[in-house]
Amino acid sequence: MVQPFGDYSSSNHQPGSPGPGKKGGTDGPLRAMSPGVVDYLFRQLVSGEPAEDVQWEREGTPLSAQAPGGELARRLSETDLDALTPTELFHYVRAAQRLAAWAESLREAAVGRYCAGNDSSKAPGGPRHL
Repeated sequence: MVQPFGDYSSSNHQPGSPGPGKKGGTDGPLRAMSPGVVDYLFRQLVSGEPAEDVQWEREGTPLSAQAPGGELARRLSETDLDALTPTELFHYVRAAQRLAAWAESLREAAVGRYCAGNDSSKAPGGPRHL
């Protein structure tokens, strides 16, 4: 009889250990889960709640809708990445990309203004310093 996940009946295979021919580690979805996500999913399972976190959507502006700027930068810097679910981590990455694109547009505008040849030393009051 062929077993669907390999025949471990003749080996000393322990659950959680690599199977014959594998060189260590856990394979599959558990390998990609952080301890924070595993803890969250365990608490949801014990309490009988769904695994998908819907509470964060009711707690204010989600990261996916937050406008680029200082507030988004603050929220991203204060986020514990290990506590995010895969869906939340996806939204975190997208928000960080939006923030980086916004900051890059500010930099490009400043470089363009600098390179345009606006000589502030000819303006009344002399040169300005930042």
